[in-house]
Amino acid sequence: MTADFPVLSAGPTPRIDAAHWSFEIVTEQRERVTWSWSELMAAGVEDITVDIHCVTRWSKLGTRWRGVSLDRLLTAVESSAQYAMVHSYGGYTTNVPLADLRGGKAWVAFEFDGRPLRPEHGGPARLLIPHLYFWKSAKWVRGLELLVADQPGFWERNGYSLYGDPWTEDRYS
Repeated sequence: MTADFPVLSAGPTPRIDAAHWSFEIVTEQRERVTWSWSELMAAGVEDITVDIHCVTRWSKLGTRWRGVSLDRLLTAVESSAQYAMVHSYGGYTTNVPLADLRGGKAWVAFEFDGRPLRPEHGGPARLLIPHLYFWKSAKWVRGLELLVADQPGFWERNGYSLYGDPWTEDRYS
Protein backbone atom coordinates (compact mmCIF):
# COMPACT_ATOMS: atom_id res chain seq x y z
CA MET A 1 0.00 0.00 0.00
CA THR A 2 1.20 3.48 -0.73
CA ALA A 3 -0.10 6.90 0.29
CA ASP A 4 1.89 8.72 -2.40
CA PHE A 5 1.55 8.33 -6.17
CA PRO A 6 4.76 6.84 -7.61
CA VAL A 7 5.81 7.98 -11.08
CA LEU A 8 7.13 5.32 -13.45
CA SER A 9 7.66 5.96 -17.15
CA ALA A 10 9.43 4.16 -19.99
CA GLY A 11 10.69 7.39 -21.56
CA PRO A 12 10.53 11.16 -21.46
CA THR A 13 7.35 12.90 -20.33
CA PRO A 14 5.42 14.36 -23.28
CA ARG A 15 4.08 17.88 -22.71
CA ILE A 16 0.76 18.26 -24.53
CA ASP A 17 -1.31 21.39 -24.24
CA ALA A 18 -5.02 20.58 -23.92
CA ALA A 19 -5.68 23.04 -26.77
CA HIS A 20 -3.69 20.72 -29.07
CA TRP A 21 -4.80 17.41 -27.53
CA SER A 22 -7.27 15.11 -29.29
CA PHE A 23 -8.59 11.59 -28.82
CA GLU A 24 -9.36 9.35 -31.78
CA ILE A 25 -10.99 5.96 -32.20
CA VAL A 26 -10.08 4.12 -35.40
CA THR A 27 -12.19 1.08 -36.29
CA GLU A 28 -10.97 -2.05 -38.01
CA GLN A 29 -12.47 -0.60 -41.24
CA ARG A 30 -10.22 2.48 -40.71
CA GLU A 31 -13.21 4.74 -39.93
CA ARG A 32 -12.19 7.54 -37.52
CA VAL A 33 -13.99 9.55 -34.87
CA THR A 34 -12.05 12.31 -33.12
CA TRP A 35 -12.76 14.45 -30.04
CA SER A 36 -11.05 17.72 -29.21
CA TRP A 37 -10.50 18.66 -25.56
CA SER A 38 -13.71 20.74 -25.47
CA GLU A 39 -15.67 17.95 -27.16
CA LEU A 40 -14.39 15.46 -24.58
CA MET A 41 -15.45 17.80 -21.74
CA ALA A 42 -18.94 17.95 -23.29
CA ALA A 43 -19.20 14.15 -23.58
CA GLY A 44 -20.32 13.61 -19.99
CA VAL A 45 -17.78 13.93 -17.20
CA GLU A 46 -18.00 11.52 -14.25
CA ASP A 47 -16.47 11.38 -10.78
CA ILE A 48 -14.67 8.08 -10.20
CA THR A 49 -13.30 6.60 -6.96
CA VAL A 50 -11.25 3.43 -7.48
CA ASP A 51 -8.26 1.47 -6.23
CA ILE A 52 -5.23 1.24 -8.54
CA HIS A 53 -2.50 -1.39 -8.68
CA CYS A 54 0.96 -1.25 -10.23
CA VAL A 55 2.89 -4.23 -11.58
CA THR A 56 5.82 -3.08 -9.39
CA ARG A 57 3.77 -4.24 -6.38
CA TRP A 58 2.17 -1.08 -5.03
CA SER A 59 -1.53 -0.33 -4.61
CA LYS A 60 -3.26 2.95 -3.85
CA LEU A 61 -6.76 2.75 -2.44
CA GLY A 62 -9.68 5.14 -2.86
CA THR A 63 -8.14 7.28 -5.61
CA ARG A 64 -10.39 10.06 -6.88
CA TRP A 65 -10.55 10.91 -10.60
CA ARG A 66 -12.72 12.78 -13.10
CA GLY A 67 -13.09 11.59 -16.65
CA VAL A 68 -15.30 10.45 -19.50
CA SER A 69 -16.40 6.83 -19.70
CA LEU A 70 -15.16 4.93 -22.73
CA ASP A 71 -18.73 3.59 -22.97
CA ARG A 72 -19.80 7.06 -24.14
CA LEU A 73 -17.01 7.35 -26.70
CA LEU A 74 -17.34 3.83 -28.07
CA THR A 75 -21.03 4.44 -28.89
CA ALA A 76 -19.81 6.77 -31.66
CA VAL A 77 -18.37 3.88 -33.69
CA GLU A 78 -19.66 0.65 -35.17
CA SER A 79 -17.26 -2.21 -34.78
CA SER A 80 -17.11 -5.96 -34.37
CA ALA A 81 -13.56 -5.76 -33.00
CA GLN A 82 -12.75 -7.59 -29.77
CA TYR A 83 -9.51 -5.77 -28.90
CA ALA A 84 -8.03 -2.29 -28.78
CA MET A 85 -4.50 -1.01 -29.13
CA VAL A 86 -4.18 2.09 -26.98
CA HIS A 87 -1.91 4.79 -28.45
CA SER A 88 -0.26 7.57 -26.47
CA TYR A 89 1.56 10.76 -27.28
CA GLY A 90 5.23 9.79 -27.16
CA GLY A 91 4.64 6.45 -28.92
CA TYR A 92 3.63 4.18 -26.02
CA THR A 93 1.10 1.43 -26.80
CA THR A 94 -0.76 -1.20 -24.80
CA ASN A 95 -3.35 -3.78 -25.79
CA VAL A 96 -6.69 -4.25 -24.00
CA PRO A 97 -9.70 -6.46 -24.74
CA LEU A 98 -12.67 -4.23 -25.62
CA ALA A 99 -14.71 -6.02 -22.94
CA ASP A 100 -12.38 -4.38 -20.39
CA LEU A 101 -13.10 -0.91 -21.79
CA ARG A 102 -16.90 -1.26 -21.67
CA GLY A 103 -19.46 -1.64 -18.92
CA GLY A 104 -18.27 1.23 -16.74
CA LYS A 105 -14.76 -0.23 -16.43
CA ALA A 106 -12.61 2.43 -18.18
CA TRP A 107 -12.35 6.20 -18.62
CA VAL A 108 -10.32 8.92 -20.29
CA ALA A 109 -9.28 10.65 -17.05
CA PHE A 110 -8.09 14.25 -16.81
CA GLU A 111 -8.26 15.04 -13.08
CA PHE A 112 -6.73 13.31 -10.08
CA ASP A 113 -7.55 14.18 -6.48
CA GLY A 114 -9.45 17.33 -7.48
CA ARG A 115 -6.72 18.79 -9.72
CA PRO A 116 -5.84 18.62 -13.41
CA LEU A 117 -3.72 15.56 -14.12
CA ARG A 118 -0.04 16.54 -14.05
CA PRO A 119 2.14 15.60 -17.05
CA GLU A 120 4.22 13.09 -15.07
CA HIS A 121 0.98 11.22 -14.27
CA GLY A 122 -0.22 11.30 -17.88
CA GLY A 123 -1.80 14.76 -18.18
CA PRO A 124 -3.60 16.25 -19.81
CA ALA A 125 -5.40 12.87 -20.11
CA ARG A 126 -4.68 9.23 -19.46
CA LEU A 127 -6.62 6.05 -19.74
CA LEU A 128 -7.96 4.71 -16.44
CA ILE A 129 -8.63 0.95 -16.28
CA PRO A 130 -8.48 0.32 -12.52
CA HIS A 131 -9.26 -3.41 -12.58
CA LEU A 132 -6.03 -4.10 -14.55
CA TYR A 133 -2.43 -3.34 -13.65
CA PHE A 134 -1.69 0.34 -14.13
CA TRP A 135 0.56 -0.10 -17.20
CA LYS A 136 -2.72 -0.72 -19.06
CA SER A 137 -3.93 2.77 -17.96
CA ALA A 138 -1.81 4.45 -20.62
CA LYS A 139 -0.52 7.93 -19.85
CA TRP A 140 -0.85 10.76 -22.41
CA VAL A 141 -3.57 8.83 -24.23
CA ARG A 142 -4.40 9.93 -27.77
CA GLY A 143 -6.59 7.12 -29.06
CA LEU A 144 -7.75 3.58 -29.59
CA GLU A 145 -7.20 1.42 -32.64
CA LEU A 146 -9.87 -1.30 -32.69
CA LEU A 147 -8.58 -4.74 -33.71
CA VAL A 148 -10.12 -8.11 -34.59
CA ALA A 149 -7.09 -9.97 -33.16
CA ASP A 150 -5.04 -9.21 -30.07
CA GLN A 151 -1.60 -7.68 -30.60
CA PRO A 152 1.00 -6.91 -27.93
CA GLY A 153 1.81 -3.31 -27.03
CA PHE A 154 5.09 -1.88 -25.72
CA TRP A 155 5.42 -3.68 -22.36
CA GLU A 156 3.73 -6.81 -23.67
CA ARG A 157 6.39 -7.13 -26.40
CA ASN A 158 8.98 -6.76 -23.63
CA GLY A 159 7.83 -9.64 -21.44
CA TYR A 160 4.75 -8.37 -19.60
CA SER A 161 1.49 -10.33 -19.67
CA LEU A 162 -0.96 -9.65 -22.48
CA TYR A 163 -3.70 -9.06 -19.88
CA GLY A 164 -2.41 -7.83 -16.50
CA ASP A 165 -4.94 -8.92 -13.87
CA PRO A 166 -3.72 -7.79 -10.42
CA TRP A 167 -5.98 -10.29 -8.61
CA THR A 168 -4.16 -13.24 -10.21
CA GLU A 169 -0.76 -11.47 -10.16
CA ASP A 170 -0.71 -11.76 -13.97
CA ARG A 171 2.48 -9.76 -14.44
CA TYR A 172 4.75 -11.48 -16.95
CA SER A 173 4.30 -13.77 -19.92
